Parts: sequence; structure tokens; C-alpha cells
Amino acid sequence: MSIIEVSQNADVQKVAALDLGSNSFHLVVARIVADDVQILHQLKLRARLAEGLDEDNLLSQEAIERGLDHLRIFAESLTDFGPDQVRIVATYTLRRAKNAREFVKAAKKIFPYPVEVISGVEEARLIYMGVAHTIYHEGNRLVLDIGGGSTEIILGEGFDPKLRFSLSMGCVTYTRRFFSGGRITRKRMNNAIKAARTEIEVISEPLIRMGWEHCLGSSGTVQAILNCVVELNHQLSPDDERKPSIASVTLVDLEMLADTCIEAGNTMALSFTGISATRRDVFPAGLSVLIGLFHSLGIESICYSPAALREGVIYEMGDILAERDIRERTAQSLVTRYVVDIDQAKRVENTAHLLFNQVRKSWETATPELEQLLSWAALLHEVGLQINSRNSHKHAEYILKNIDMPGFNQEQQAILATLVRFQRKKIRKEEFAEFLFYSPSEINQMIVLLRLSVLLNFKRQDQLLPELKAQAVENQLSLKFPKGWLDAHEVFESRLEQEKRYLKMLEINLEYR
Repeated sequence: MSIIEVSQNADVQKVAALDLGSNSFHLVVARIVADDVQILHQLKLRARLAEGLDEDNLLSQEAIERGLDHLRIFAESLTDFGPDQVRIVATYTLRRAKNAREFVKAAKKIFPYPVEVISGVEEARLIYMGVAHTIYHEGNRLVLDIGGGSTEIILGEGFDPKLRFSLSMGCVTYTRRFFSGGRITRKRMNNAIKAARTEIEVISEPLIRMGWEHCLGSSGTVQAILNCVVELNHQLSPDDERKPSIASVTLVDLEMLADTCIEAGNTMALSFTGISATRRDVFPAGLSVLIGLFHSLGIESICYSPAALREGVIYEMGDILAERDIRERTAQSLVTRYVVDIDQAKRVENTAHLLFNQVRKSWETATPELEQLLSWAALLHEVGLQINSRNSHKHAEYILKNIDMPGFNQEQQAILATLVRFQRKKIRKEEFAEFLFYSPSEINQMIVLLRLSVLLNFKRQDQLLPELKAQAVENQLSLKFPKGWLDAHEVFESRLEQEKRYLKMLEINLEYR
């Protein structure tokens, strides 16, 4: 994702980030010049995806078509961009939707850019990075982002997001739950605030314990609230004790705003000019979530940050973070946490690279992304040993499938889990997941290369393997050893013979000599 086509001026990179949110889709087109981001174009369309998500987490056909229609509009702004210049991330609604695959497959027919469905904590990390690169603060800061379907809460310092949470509450979902028909009553508002507090208090303790010096809110909900506070401020008389602040928003400001909404009685009657007609119907729900955050976390005031998820994506695409590749840092962190034998991991990784480079043309696996995924799978294939040596490959799969892996989207994480799961022993094709961006044959080939790399290093010794040559033609894979080497190492030949039988499950014919 960080490979960018560079113009004739090597210091200029043109990129685009598209955020497929639950309420709105946001496109940002930017130039990165000498480590500085220059926004060239922005486009926001209200997709209201979350409105189409039913109780069984199925996305309605109407919502899918509405979202796809918006993608066709965005495609017009991306005609001059190569696949590596655009990154598209999908959040809460497509995370939850059981039929999200239908939307993503249809999106592939509209433009050549993959739609990445990211986890909640990955969304939180990218939001924080967007804020961190545009606003400077000393000490800890708390960043809140109230979206259509979820709310992200991040506590960090500098460029380090120390705590990241994603809660299933947003302005669209809370509108459906508490403000149906647009009605606003004291009871409805209180019920929404109470529900938000219940969600937040589960994760409040570590946030409060660490503390913060600054609190920032990103995205449309906080911006709309700030606009309304400013507008309300001008409506009140100079001597009114309730007159709110403008530079930041306090709990007094929010509660006064809630009173104003309740007095209006219906979202249609909200007369604020600072919010759009499309934002007005979800405004009370977003306000109730923010009030719940203030109460549960003891927030004194909040300021608005114009940067959010899409800016975080832009900066990461520009490869100008303090850490060059967040995924590399994630992999190294797991190596340390699960006390991986790094020497053995490197042996397997080196063999995997050797085999990959020899068969890449004939197997058409010459994509840097696949090579990276194979490399990380080799590096992490023994994380399951920390749990138990028996069935360690299954433990490794569970860890990589469920652990927080910053920088990896859901599909990348699932591919890693699949590779380590089938690194040895029987291959059960019925347990394979279906992937959107890689064909079954590509996944099968990566499994084969990892399995052989693990097998050929089972003695865990340096300088043991001879010069090895691999050749692939369609479903035929041949390994050539120096003359007499296999005769002198019969245990390898025995294991390769067993592996030959295993690989038939993948319709791969292994030959060796």
C-alpha cells in the first residue's frame, strides 16, 4: 500500500484516499511534496450505509446500490491514478455486514482499486495518525471520532497511539435506536446518553488512569456540534450565564445544546444553519454519544481536529511516518511477544524468498504484496509454540486471526492466518477462506512455498541446505538438489515424499531429485 508512482520530480507524490464510512464516503486527493501533504481535492457524499444494515447484519440491496452509485462518482476523480496511488478503506458497516463481499466484488468492476475492510482498532490508529500529523501537542492527548456506526477512542502521545478502542455506537445506529421518526424527547436523549455511558465505561479505566492534557474530536459529528455551539452563542444575550465557549466545547455547552434539541422536538425543527440538512437527522444521536463520553471519561473540554481517518491514510501512503512500515513493526512486535526463535524464522524466510524468486514468473506470483505476506508468514509461523508445541500451527492461526495487527487489513490478516495454519501436516481445503483480492491458486502457491520452506529447515541448522533450484510449470513444481545430497540425507527425502502426498490436495505435483 505504500508503493507510490512518483512523477518526474522524485520529491512529488500524488495520492488519493477514500474513506467508506457508515454515514458518508470521503475522498481526499493530495500531493506529498518534501514530506508535506498538500490537499488538492476533496469530495464528500452521504451514502448512509448503516441505515441499510438490519438486525442480522445483512446490508440491504438498496444500500449496496446507493454505495456503488457513489463509487461511480468517485471513479471520475480517480481516472488518472494507478492502482498503487489509491487506497480505499471501509469501516464499521462493511466490517459488520455478512454480505460485505457482495459490495466489494461489485466495487472491483467500477475501478481497479481494492476496498480494504479494516478493523476498528486499525481505524482508530489511522484516525490518530491523521490528527498527529496535523496538530502538535506536548504530552498525552485523547482523540475521539464519532462516526455513523462506531466511535473510536484513542489516547496517545506524539505519533504513538498508546490505547485504541472502537465501540459499536454511532450517529446513524443511535438514530435508528433512540431517535426514530426524528422525534427528540428528554427521555429519548437520556436513554441514548445512558446507553453510550454503558458502552464507554467498559474501557474507561485505563484511559482515565493514563490521563491526557488535550482532547480532540475529529470528523463531522464534532464539527457539527462545534458549529451549533458557535451559532447558539450568538443567539444568547451577553449576560446569559449559559453562554458557551467557542474555542472549545464543554459539558455545559453540550447539555445546553441538548436542551435546545429537546425544545425543538424533532430533527426537522432544528433551525441551526451550521449543520447541513443531511447531518440534521443524525445530529441528536451524535450529541448524545459525545455527552456520554464527557460523563464517563470526565472530559473537561474538546477541540475540533479537521484531520481524521483519510488524512491518516494519506500520510501512511506517503511513507513519511516515523516508522517506515507499520506492518514491519507489528510483525517484529509479535516476534518479541511470542518469543519466536528468530534464527529459525529467518532460515524459513530466506528459503521462502529463494523459492518465490525462482518460481515467480511461471506462477505469476510477482507481486510485492504476496512476497511480503509470505515473508511475514515465515517470520511468524512459530508464534503458536508459545501456547503449546502440539498443534502449534493451529495455535498460530488463532493468534494471527484474532490479535490486533496494526497496519494489516482484515484480508491480509486472514491470509497470514491461513498460511501458518497449513504450514505442515494435512491440508483441508474445506477450511480455506475465500479471499477477494487473491485467487485460490495464488493462496495455494503461497501455502506450498511456506510448507517447503518449513520442511527444508526442520533441523534448525545454518549452512545445512545445499544450493537449491526450483522450477514451476503450471501445477508442476520441481526441486533440484546437488547430485548425491538427498542420498546422504535420507530423512529429507522421506519428508519430501510425504509432502508430495499432502500437496496433491492442492492439485500441486511435487517432484524432487
